[in-house]
Amino acid sequence: MTPLRLTVLVAVMIALVACRSGSVKPTIPPVANVDIPRFMGDWYVIAHIPSYPEREAYAAVESYALRPDGRIQTTFRYRKGALDGPLKAMHPIGTVREGSQGAVWDMQFVWPIQAEYVIVYLGDDYQQTIVGRSKRDYVWLMARTPRIPTADYEARIRQIAALGYDVSRIRKVPH
Repeated sequence: MTPLRLTVLVAVMIALVACRSGSVKPTIPPVANVDIPRFMGDWYVIAHIPSYPEREAYAAVESYALRPDGRIQTTFRYRKGALDGPLKAMHPIGTVREGSQGAVWDMQFVWPIQAEYVIVYLGDDYQQTIVGRSKRDYVWLMARTPRIPTADYEARIRQIAALGYDVSRIRKVPH
């Protein structure tokens, strides 16, 4: 193997290891406990700081289903560009981090890369949640219904700001 190929190989391996967040403790505070079976089901994305594919998402819904192996089958479906736009979907697999009481997941969209997913707010009735990341690059405000009361929305946005997010980047998702 040439020195150039070896250097490229080592650089790629370092990048892949750096992308894996499974062993890194989150720096954003997770909730104390999540009842995973109760958390399963549909969550409407009310607002978010979107990842690249979500920038033009309308009618976005994140659905979770517990698999027999304990991992979480996720389906993120949305309309692209408009409420009547083409239906798109992504299917990452979630793995609950050991010792996190269900509040920290690793989401795998493409092997071997896993993205940190931290439940930072969860209503006692499991009707609203905020999912964030230690990098404060993406955040999702979700609810069991496509709309929430204005007072709840404003309170959740204040919580997101208190977590260190730039709330001017938040996009409301049309439903």
